[in-house]
Amino acid sequence: MTISRIISGQTGSLVSATPDMSVRAVIALLAERRIGALPIMEGTRAVGIFSERDVLYCLARDGASVLDQPVREVMTSPPITVTPDTAILAALSLMTRRRIRHLPVVEGEQVVGFVSIGDLVKHRIDAIQQEAEAMRSYIQMA
Repeated sequence: MTISRIISGQTGSLVSATPDMSVRAVIALLAERRIGALPIMEGTRAVGIFSERDVLYCLARDGASVLDQPVREVMTSPPITVTPDTAILAALSLMTRRRIRHLPVVEGEQVVGFVSIGDLVKHRIDAIQQEAEAMRSYIQMA
């Protein structure tokens, strides 16, 4: 199974911000949409990611004055990305190794989706449950 399977089932538009937006505005967007991270975009290209962790790190380091700075100054850059043909298990492994919870999905330099570790784990659990049900049915038929 690949990431394309997950992003094909996503509804709604990609929530993103631009590098010139203030940290305060991006935090407000995270809170309003109840999301943990979003890509920072220049056109269709992801130039960074801003997450709840970035909020904590920049506030701890710089204090409240950081809220009026452009997000480009505190975002995680360059973003770690995957492609639609990346295997789900490979993406999970990457997230575990790099200790991250969100990945932009790119084709070339264009962002075509955004996945969280929750999206990947849910898909994996659903697949395991389907396999277990198929195995139970097989055993009962034998």
